[in-house]
Amino acid sequence: MASSFGKMFNVTTFGESHGKELGVVVEGVPAGLGVSETDISFELKFRKTGNYLVSGRREDDLPKIVSGTFNGKTTGAPLTIIFENVDAISSLYGEVSHKPRPGHADLAYIKRYGLENWDYRGGGRASARETISRVAAGAVAKKLLMLFPTYVAGYLKGIGPKQTSGDVEAGDIQESKKYQTRSLDSSTDREFTELILDAMKKGDSYGGLVEAVAINPPEGLGEPVFDKLKADLAKAILSIPAVTGFEYGLGFDASRMKGSDASDEICLKADRSLGLKKNLSGGMLGGISTGETLRIRCSFKPTSSIRIPSRTIDLSNMQPTEISVTGRHDPVVAVRGVSVVEAMIAIVLADHSMRSGKIPVVKLEKEQSELIERRWKEYIARCS
Repeated sequence: MASSFGKMFNVTTFGESHGKELGVVVEGVPAGLGVSETDISFELKFRKTGNYLVSGRREDDLPKIVSGTFNGKTTGAPLTIIFENVDAISSLYGEVSHKPRPGHADLAYIKRYGLENWDYRGGGRASARETISRVAAGAVAKKLLMLFPTYVAGYLKGIGPKQTSGDVEAGDIQESKKYQTRSLDSSTDREFTELILDAMKKGDSYGGLVEAVAINPPEGLGEPVFDKLKADLAKAILSIPAVTGFEYGLGFDASRMKGSDASDEICLKADRSLGLKKNLSGGMLGGISTGETLRIRCSFKPTSSIRIPSRTIDLSNMQPTEISVTGRHDPVVAVRGVSVVEAMIAIVLADHSMRSGKIPVVKLEKEQSELIERRWKEYIARCS
């Protein structure tokens, strides 16, 4: 079961939804980077369960760094972070043990690994609980990217029938951290909240659309053919549970345009560097970053665990039946998905920055470490 991602900044996650612990091992982090459990907790709070709009599962999500640091800084050794599961209620999944849930990974896991090896408790390895490890690794990646500085930020662009339109300034996207629905303003936050509460009342769910940017990314990231930056971003984003689609720049709208409409003028910026007038390509040309803002969008499907009955097969007698899923599930998984999208973008950018030699692969100089720490504190203040 492949659980690793990245070449030089390599992330390996482990653990199941109802197992004793989950965690992540990050290899390739250069020595000298300040990393604390407080740093990781800051990012984790934006995917946390337990408030009235998301899953009611109440996990502490307290990170514990068990290797890879000394005196508060990375040593160059593998960085290991673990989390204890404290609020798993496996009894809620008794019916699921013999009735695979439509829309979930249940059937696919049974076909691949066998019914006798299928961990049905909370979805096992396929659960969105696994994403806590990604966000923890993403916090480390985000910190490394402060060297440039590159800032990764996302927001919820749409829920079900409510989709916001128009271009959003990259600098405004960090505002989403101030709203529980990860929207950009109080008015949209209220509308999204009403939709979520309505779905919860009816025992249903909605899909969502997430947009994310990387502000001031290094130019020249990405390999020319198979390891293009866009390809690794797509793989990273599509590996997130419940994600069904990925696009960047013009995305699928380009299929309905003429070449003259999609043309983006090359121009000189104020600092006399080369740039693009509109950045219609979402910060990448030929799969290589241009230095312009990276902009991607991805769709999340509606949460499959809903109270409304759906048809399945009872594996105990191989007869058609119904299942109504109880338990604690997100009515709109995209809300917490925003933080996971941010994390995966940061991981890709950190990996490619190291592969291209833009981030030191062995150790950070003292001045670099201090610069990163100062920018990280400014980032936290801006997003709090």
